[in-house]
Amino acid sequence: MIEDPAKLTIRRSFQRPTASQVAAFRDAPTGFVCDAMDGRGALDTSVGPIGGGGRLPPHAVGVALVADNGPEEILATMGALHVMEKGDMIVAAVRGCRTCSAAGDIFMGMFRNKGAAGFVTDGAMRDYDAIAEVGLPAWCDGLNPNSPYAHGPGRVGFGASVGGQTINSGDIIVADVNGVVVVPFARIDAVIARMARI
Repeated sequence: MIEDPAKLTIRRSFQRPTASQVAAFRDAPTGFVCDAMDGRGALDTSVGPIGGGGRLPPHAVGVALVADNGPEEILATMGALHVMEKGDMIVAAVRGCRTCSAAGDIFMGMFRNKGAAGFVTDGAMRDYDAIAEVGLPAWCDGLNPNSPYAHGPGRVGFGASVGGQTINSGDIIVADVNGVVVVPFARIDAVIARMARI
């Protein structure tokens, strides 16, 4: 019999790309990034701009900070607030759960105030109008006003499977109206070089 996991595990230190590596993707369309990775790297189409793009900024780039929650859970996302750095893309993994929201306007406001570049989840979100007012770019799997729990277990600063891709903290996330792409840390320089040719 296995032991119960810790309620919340946080890894504060992981490899991060340089500012110049992140800047290389600042204006890159997601299609170009995928082409530079042999046509791969995008999360599946269930993860898209909240409200289909709506009034939110259409493009965001940042360093992935993965908050690995369970279904209907947000404890890891709460933990990410305490360790995120300016320019991080918060990735809230909820194993594709759509029975409640993975985040709403309060989370978006707090992440924006701490300098997040954007927010990605494979779950649903809520408070669309207020999120649009906050203005933090967000990608999700639809809308659902039900509330989540914060009981754990959860992990921050590691990795998770999101939308059919493995995302590790320290990868680069590029997102626009077409979807969300993950550039693995080990491939960043090679992808930048190929993007220049593409």
